[in-house]
Amino acid sequence: MMDVKRLAEISGGGGRRAVQVQAQISLPWSEAVRISIKNVILRLGRAAITGTGIVLGIAFLTYVWSDAVFSDGVKRAALEQERILAAATESVKGSAVEGQESGASAAEEAQETKAKLSLQQQEAAAEEERGARRAWLVVMALLVCGIGITNSMLMSVTERFQEIGTMKCLGALDTFVVRLFLIEAAVIGCLGSFVGLVIGFLFVMFFYSIKAGFSVMAKVSWPQLLLYMLLALLIGAALSLISAIPPAVRASRMPPAAALRTEI
Repeated sequence: MMDVKRLAEISGGGGRRAVQVQAQISLPWSEAVRISIKNVILRLGRAAITGTGIVLGIAFLTYVWSDAVFSDGVKRAALEQERILAAATESVKGSAVEGQESGASAAEEAQETKAKLSLQQQEAAAEEERGARRAWLVVMALLVCGIGITNSMLMSVTERFQEIGTMKCLGALDTFVVRLFLIEAAVIGCLGSFVGLVIGFLFVMFFYSIKAGFSVMAKVSWPQLLLYMLLALLIGAALSLISAIPPAVRASRMPPAAALRTEI
């Protein structure tokens, strides 16, 4: 809270009079957080509508990243089984074909190696194409999510014209109004992102548990998966904050008298 005072002398009429002008009051962050959380609770329906977009976007993003991690785990398990099977097959072949010519055996091995390389190249190209398609879908989903959040926050500003006007008439600074809306967006974004990443992860885990059994959980790279989840949470919160900037700026620049005269 600022208690700095300055004196301004204003000339008028036949003399000079001293007018004391005090600095405006700036409320602390703790008060802004308290008011923002209270506003989210009071407008739970609007917050749920705003948060639905971020839930769906982050759920899809988490699904894509978790699917890639689980898919790598399944591939590692399959490769290990193939290596074990190949070693056993080679051992059986070695005892059964000792009398065959070495030239024919070398030619067969070369053909098998060539076929395996060709198959691996095809799988790599297909995986690259799937990755590009998933990235495009994620970008589009997050873009639509951001537009939805911006629209919901603009509607929230429109519904709260008189409330904003009252706060500004009571001395609320423009920065305080911006702070309120950004904190509300951050709270909704963090909660929505958490719910979304839980939904996305559970869906992938359920799918791969049915497809490959619970043993696949041991092959998953959990540090990489947790990193992806943390990144998804940060992306959701950042997307909510960025999308809330235009509505917050609009609310802060609203003249108090005009806001109080508005009827919704």
